[in-house]
Amino acid sequence: MKSYSYKCFNCKTEFPSEKIEKEFIYLCPKCGSAEKNKPLTGVLTVEYDYENLKKNLQRKEFLKLQPGKFWLYPRLWPLDFSKLNSALFPRLALPSVQLLQYELNGGIKVSVQDETRNPTLSYKDRASSLVALKAMEMGITEIAAASTGNAGSSLAGICARLGLTSRIYVPQNIPESKRIQIESYGAKLVIVNGDYDSAFDKCLEDSAKYKWYNRNTAYNPLTIEGKKSAAFDIFISTQGNIPEHIFVPVGDGVIISGIYKGFAELLKLGWIEKLPKLIAVQSEKSNAVVRYLESGTFEYRPATTRADSISAGAPRNLYMAANAVKTSGGYGIAESDEEILSAQKEFIKQTGILCEPSSAAVYAAYKNNPLENSLLLITGNGLKDVDALK
Repeated sequence: MKSYSYKCFNCKTEFPSEKIEKEFIYLCPKCGSAEKNKPLTGVLTVEYDYENLKKNLQRKEFLKLQPGKFWLYPRLWPLDFSKLNSALFPRLALPSVQLLQYELNGGIKVSVQDETRNPTLSYKDRASSLVALKAMEMGITEIAAASTGNAGSSLAGICARLGLTSRIYVPQNIPESKRIQIESYGAKLVIVNGDYDSAFDKCLEDSAKYKWYNRNTAYNPLTIEGKKSAAFDIFISTQGNIPEHIFVPVGDGVIISGIYKGFAELLKLGWIEKLPKLIAVQSEKSNAVVRYLESGTFEYRPATTRADSISAGAPRNLYMAANAVKTSGGYGIAESDEEILSAQKEFIKQTGILCEPSSAAVYAAYKNNPLENSLLLITGNGLKDVDALK
C-alpha cells in the first residue's frame, strides 16, 4: 500500500494511488473533464497521511537540508525511490535557489527567488523532474506535453538528462529561441496552427491515441505536485521565516497552485503558523484568473500578451489557482504589456538577473504595490525570448 492517495479538487472524492497510476488516469474519474478553451474540472492533487508525517519528520532536521534537492525528503513525494537510480538525482539539482535580497527602485527591501539558472533555465524544471521520475518508475520512456515554450524546453531537457523521449506541442507563435532550445534537446517538436490552448488540446488528443504519458500542466497532477518544492526551498532558505507576500506570475495557474500546496503542507505539519499571501500577477492581455477572482465566472478570451509564458486564454488550473489566492488572503493584479516590458529592462539592470517578460510582470506589480516583507518569484530566463529584449 502506497503512503499517498489522489483527491479531486472539485468533488473531493479520494482515490487509491494504485488505481490512478496503473490505469493512467489524469482527471477525476467522477467529474473530470477537459474541454476546448475551458479550464479543467476534476483536477487531482496528491494527499499524504500528515498525522503520520508529523511523527516521522522533524522541522529542525528539515531546515538543515540543502534547497534545490527535493529527493532529500522522499516522504513528501509520490515516488517509490527504491525503483529509481539515485545516481540520476544530481542531474536534477537546482543550483541557485537561495533567496537574494535587493532594494529595488530605491524602495523597500525585497527578496528574489531566482529560477533562471535551473537546468533548463525555468521554474518548470520542478514539475518536469517529478513527472519524468514517475515515468521511469512506471517503466515509461516517452512523454508528451503542450507548452508556450518553457514547459516544453523543460521536459525536453530533463528527458535528455534522464535518457527519455519527449514530444512537445507548441503554438505557431512560439519565440524562436524557445523553439531552438526544445529542438536542441532532441525533442520531437509539433508546431500547432493556433495558440497555446490549441496546442494543449492537440497534445491531449494525440497522447490518448498513441498511449504516451502526458505532462500537460494541471492535467497531470504531478505538475502541481512538482511545483510545490519551491515552498520547501523558501522555507529552508529563510530558516522558517517565510515572507508575508509572494508575487507569482500566473498563466495556467499551476505554479501558484503548487506553491500554495507546499505551504499548506508545511502548515499541516505545524512548521509554519500561517500561509504567505499569494499575489497572482498577469498581463492585461491574458487576465482570466484576475477576472475570475473579481467576478467568480470564467469567460474565454484569446490571450495576446507579449509575455508568452503567462499567455493562456483558458487557464487550465483556474479554479485551484483562484482558491490558492483567496485562501492565502492574496489577490490578483493585471499589468499592461508596456509596463511589463519596461519593468523587465529596469529589473535586469538593477539585479543582474536576466529575466523574461512573464517574470518581469511580478516586478511591475510590486512597483505598483510595494509591500513590506515580499518575495518576487522570477521563473524564466530572458535568453528564452531574445526578441523581447530587443
